[in-house]
Amino acid sequence: MAPGPFSRPSLDRRSFLRLSAGVATVVPLAALAGCAGANADPGVIRIAFQQFGSGTVKEQWITDAAAEFSAENPELTVELVPIVASEGDYFTKNELLMSSPRTSPDLVYEDSFILLSDVGAGYLRPMTELATGYEHWGDVADASKVAVTGEDGEIYGMPITTDTRAIWFHRGVLEEAGLPGDWQPSTWEDILDAARAIRDSDSDATPFFMFCGTPQGEKASMQGFEMLLYGTSAEGWLYDRETRKWIIGSTGFIDSLTFVRTIFEEDLTLPLAQHLDPNISETIYNTLLPEKKLGMLIDGSWISRTWAESAARPWPEWPDVMGLADMPTQDGGGNGTVTLAGGWGLSIPEYVTDKEIAFRFLETLVSTENLVDYAIADNHITVRDDVAADERYQGYSPAVDYFTRILKTAYYRPALPAYPQVSSAIQVAMEAVMTGDSPESAAAAYDATVIDIVGRESVQEAGA
Repeated sequence: MAPGPFSRPSLDRRSFLRLSAGVATVVPLAALAGCAGANADPGVIRIAFQQFGSGTVKEQWITDAAAEFSAENPELTVELVPIVASEGDYFTKNELLMSSPRTSPDLVYEDSFILLSDVGAGYLRPMTELATGYEHWGDVADASKVAVTGEDGEIYGMPITTDTRAIWFHRGVLEEAGLPGDWQPSTWEDILDAARAIRDSDSDATPFFMFCGTPQGEKASMQGFEMLLYGTSAEGWLYDRETRKWIIGSTGFIDSLTFVRTIFEEDLTLPLAQHLDPNISETIYNTLLPEKKLGMLIDGSWISRTWAESAARPWPEWPDVMGLADMPTQDGGGNGTVTLAGGWGLSIPEYVTDKEIAFRFLETLVSTENLVDYAIADNHITVRDDVAADERYQGYSPAVDYFTRILKTAYYRPALPAYPQVSSAIQVAMEAVMTGDSPESAAAAYDATVIDIVGRESVQEAGA
């Protein structure tokens, strides 16, 4: 089992942590807003990161690296700027800090989902030469490198964590439906047939679940819809990187909506009201799966952390009860399987005090040893081959090898400035078919919305 988070006292949301030669002092965060500016003190490196709830895993990772760095560079001080906020609020608060030289940190923890939007807004500096010159750049997964590369070809982040997605299934539920313990679908129809078999069996479990609709936010787009869409013909995905245009008129988009419509029409999933519950994931992880009430779930590599010994409701039996299957492409063509990857990394803001010094601390943060410790504590998938080769990493979770392996064929979202709005349009289209609209009508409405978002000149018909 993966070890639980490091035990450390949490910081007040209005404070940050200063480390100088390994000594920590809590100082009011308000001082940042009133300081003379990031450029006024070249001996200070400020790093902003998300601190969600009582979790202190990131804080501990950065604190340990800061102590190591300060011991080697006693003339430099590292200040931790924890932003206590939900994911959406973190993006906003982080952007506010980066928007002015008076408040800007020198390093920021960036989600690949928002990174290129921040590039477009002028918040981040390119770090191409520094990144490609780093000794472990060659160990970074290709898909992760693409995710931090802007349309100008410059690199804007050092990838650290990632996640991949697959079909989690309850062996006992599938067994009751006459399905094998090593079940692996080859097409979408295989998934639907398995769900129908569960529905028609003596099991009282809900056959299948995928995140759908606007209340689920990006989970619906990424864990749900895009796991379908990227299994269709490549010319029908969201964005063409060569022409730099968003795709409309996609048959694959309609087919993906048809799959969503089918699971509701045939009673293969939870009732609509539960799909529209923004907290349904907690019910799934803490109740439905442990109590054998759900057969299959499309979800990410991280969910087993909810069953760890340190979790609110431990489920030590999960490695024996839960199975994993690759998500198949629509008809088994292409690579045969598909997964979407996300993840976080470190970036350098436009108003950095000293780019080279900031990157020196970044190198300490992303050393092999520090990233192994961080991955184990945080229960995430690494983007680096050197970290993945470490025996401690390989053994920290029963599922880590599987989810690390499928990263090799992962796709990333086109996380351009327009993507958050496009993602919202996907969720609206899903919800339309969930509530009775036709896939064709929902897809047409999506196309019209995308044109409104990016402009007619920035779209192209699928296959054009």
